[in-house]
Amino acid sequence: MTRRRLRAALTAVALTTTALVALPTAAPAATARPAAPDWSTAVVDSTMARYTPSTIGGWSYPVGLYLYGQYLTYQRTHESRYLTYLKEYVDRFVAEDGSIDQSFNSLDSMQAGRLLVILHHETGEERYRRAAEKIVGRLATYPRTDDGGFWHADTASRAHQLWADGVYMVNPFLVEYGAEFGDRARSDDEAARQLAVYGGHLQVANGLLRHAYDESRTTSWADPATGLAPEHWCRAVGWYSMALADVLDAIPGHHPRRAELLGIFRKLATGLAKYQDPASGRWFQVMDEGARADNWTETSCSSMFTYALDRGVRQGYLPPRYEAVARRGYAGVLAKLSVGADGRTNLADISVGTNVGDYAYYVARDRAVNDFHGLGAFLIMNEQLRGD
Repeated sequence: MTRRRLRAALTAVALTTTALVALPTAAPAATARPAAPDWSTAVVDSTMARYTPSTIGGWSYPVGLYLYGQYLTYQRTHESRYLTYLKEYVDRFVAEDGSIDQSFNSLDSMQAGRLLVILHHETGEERYRRAAEKIVGRLATYPRTDDGGFWHADTASRAHQLWADGVYMVNPFLVEYGAEFGDRARSDDEAARQLAVYGGHLQVANGLLRHAYDESRTTSWADPATGLAPEHWCRAVGWYSMALADVLDAIPGHHPRRAELLGIFRKLATGLAKYQDPASGRWFQVMDEGARADNWTETSCSSMFTYALDRGVRQGYLPPRYEAVARRGYAGVLAKLSVGADGRTNLADISVGTNVGDYAYYVARDRAVNDFHGLGAFLIMNEQLRGD
């Protein structure tokens, strides 16, 4: 072999060797991470399997809350049967001419009015506007405290009383009604006023709200000096927290009550962070009594606080540090969700409907599974936080 041919052969070997060395070592096949369950659709599908639009219950705020959560799920998934179900429920109560057989003598009875606004938005049918207008008309004559707060109900047993629950029953409806029907200024002003009046009476130094206030100081639970109920019941505070977030989303940045509402929200957030259960991430039925052995963490309020804190951070109403509080709350609520042998979801430890009472009354309330208070709050929370 000539020297030239030898050099060429050695060069070829060297190039081949270099090429072989440069080949990457085959990496082990990556293990695909399983997709997180869509718990919203699982909860909605399970509930629709349990109830038809005719058997889910009458016109009420727990059903209204649940169906609002179902609508949020529809908005994301565009699953038409979710909206059809909601419409079939509402059409049990709203006639073709827009009449609705409801007296609206309590704030509780107004919460499902959000579904009327939704259906007008989705279908354009005037009957839903007419039905919604009945609520607005009733508010024009509805009884108030001396400083303008709507009574919880127009009955002797609720006269002069503000319950923290009530702000969610009417004020999200008001701002959504105003946006849908071109009445924003009046509706926004009323909703902001209600939150300010209620917050002014119910919020105390620790940031939390008492369940209720009696202007007359005559009911059995009212403190004779302050008119306040004795306890911080978690779902009452949860209703208020969600209403704050929803109304702040709706009113304009220059609204004269905005700064006041932000101050209430930030003070409330400090209390929520302080009283969150460090072990579970949830909140207790009586919020500031977590050390007592018979107290228990409640799922609906934990969903409500998680939603409000996360929404507050994302919208810039609250400092970023509260996101960690919301994330712990979310994990805590998910721990209360399971799937039964029938393939349907079950959400546990939801307080049933509750009046104003003392510590013993609240902790003795039934701890239900799949109560609509909890299902609705869960869907609202999950649609806010899922996918993060």
